[in-house]
Amino acid sequence: METTQTKLVVTSVKNGVMTLELTFDPGNCYTHEMMKQLDEAILQARFDEKVHVLVIRGSGDKFFCAGADINMLKKADPTFKYYFCLHANETLNRLEQTPKLVIAALNGHTVGGGLEIAMAADIRIGMRNTTVPKEKQPKMGLPEVALGVLPGTGGTQRMARLVNKSTAIELMVEGSTFDFERGKELGLVNQIWDATNVQEFMDKMQAYAEKFCPPHKASRAVGRIKRSVQSGAEIPFESALAVERELQQLLFQGDDAKEGLAAYIEKRKGNFTGK
Repeated sequence: METTQTKLVVTSVKNGVMTLELTFDPGNCYTHEMMKQLDEAILQARFDEKVHVLVIRGSGDKFFCAGADINMLKKADPTFKYYFCLHANETLNRLEQTPKLVIAALNGHTVGGGLEIAMAADIRIGMRNTTVPKEKQPKMGLPEVALGVLPGTGGTQRMARLVNKSTAIELMVEGSTFDFERGKELGLVNQIWDATNVQEFMDKMQAYAEKFCPPHKASRAVGRIKRSVQSGAEIPFESALAVERELQQLLFQGDDAKEGLAAYIEKRKGNFTGK
């Protein structure tokens, strides 16, 4: 297992899965420096052929991420705030468009910019801590209206696309926070897993993420499915079909497509290499 530690983002790679752990006290809030480190880690994962899946989590057992560091924003001038938001947009766009599956492991409260980061992932899985009562389970939401601002790291756009425009507006203007069960009903959370602690949750997450890596899955196909959906959903339908065809052609040229077709004909399980 390879481990690289930075001040605000800890990355590790194990069995094809890169875990990116957000670390900042309090609440794993992100600063400009953390966002730059997250951006760098995303680029590192893109170029690393040994990385097939990315998992984003928060440190500790209380927060995935509580959003941007309010103290930083309070002290900053409007010009800095603008470019801070612009870079955060660019970073999450890069995450969303990277042709490798991204899973957000929601191991605690996921609010404000924290939910905005999670919504840029492809799959969001929440932890239900079986040792605490329902009223103390983690919350999620975009409550920025209480600060007199809007969710400025893609929140207004991604929430509207994941739920619907009217519901997204209602949730944001009310500043609602809600549990992961409600998030699942809305389509913001894909799955909720029971665990007695974060380590148990992350062990399950590692096993789950490895299912999308070779030899179990053709990870290039997984990544291109993600890319086809994420890119294609934002452009006209005919253009999206063209993107789909081009990505399919790239896959047909790879070894895993040949292996998958052969395995099907030979009635055996495919043994994929990620190539």
